Amino acid sequence: MFHMFDDRARAVALMLLLPLLAGGLGGCASTPAARPTVAAASGPVASQAASAALEQLGIPYRYGGADRSGFDCSGLIYYSYANAGKAVARTTGGLWQTLEPISANKLQVGDVLFFNIEGKMSHVGMYIGERRFVHSPATGRTVSIESLDSDFYRLAFIRGGRAR
Repeated sequence: MFHMFDDRARAVALMLLLPLLAGGLGGCASTPAARPTVAAASGPVASQAASAALEQLGIPYRYGGADRSGFDCSGLIYYSYANAGKAVARTTGGLWQTLEPISANKLQVGDVLFFNIEGKMSHVGMYIGERRFVHSPATGRTVSIESLDSDFYRLAFIRGGRAR
C-alpha cells in the first residue's frame, strides 16, 4: 500500500514538474500564461526548492520536523530551500520577517505563502504555479498540494514572501 502511494506521489510530482523542466523548449505561444516554467520562478534556487518540496509529497506532518521523517509547515520550507543551497529562517515568524513581501498577483514558483489560521499568521506553504502550493498541513495529514482558490485558503492567504 505504501509503495503504491510513493509511486503515485512521484507521478504527481513529475506531472507538476514537467512544465518547470520544459520551460523554454516549446516554440509556439500556445502554452497558457499561467503554466509555471523555470522562467516564471524567481530564480533557479526557487525552482529547485519547489522541486524539493514536491518530492516530499506523502511525508507525514510532524511538529518541529524538518527532515524526511516528518515536516511541520516551516520545516518543509527550510528543508526545501536547504536542498536548493539556500539558507532561510526555520520558523513561520522568521520567514515572515526575512523574506521580501510579495502580493498575490506577483507570485512566482518557489515563493513562500503565508496564511492566517485561527486569527494569526501561523502557516506557510510553497507556491508551485497555477495558483497551487505544496505544504505540510497538520497532525494526522501528509505533505500535499492545495489550491489558493479553495474557500479556506483563499480567505486565509495573507501574502507571499520571496527569498533573495
